[in-house]
Amino acid sequence: MSAVSVSAESLVSITAAGAPAAAGRPAPLRLTRRGRFVFLGLPLILLAALLMSLAGFLNAPAKAADSAADISLTPAVTVTVQPGQSLWAIAGAVAPERDPRDVVADIVQLNNLDAARVLPGQQLFVPTK
Repeated sequence: MSAVSVSAESLVSITAAGAPAAAGRPAPLRLTRRGRFVFLGLPLILLAALLMSLAGFLNAPAKAADSAADISLTPAVTVTVQPGQSLWAIAGAVAPERDPRDVVADIVQLNNLDAARVLPGQQLFVPTK
């Protein structure tokens, strides 16, 4: 049998891309199409979404009312609910000329009530006009 002798200089390492590289030097990194998308595209998409969200948030006007006419103050009086009294009775007593359904709706809206239920002793703002 014959012995084969190989010197260290004649050895060449093969990189993952198939190109020869010198011993001791790292092979250059080659990204696939999917790797380029993950490495570059995905962060760019996330950055664009973040910038669009911030732009929408910063450009949205603070809007409490549509116009100056909507800001008009409603004159109101404070009424204490008596035992056995309902919003319907309060609406009839305060504004007998108006439809009680409209007055009850105004009272619920003015006092931020979840329902048209009130408790004795509860303080309510009632519109006077």
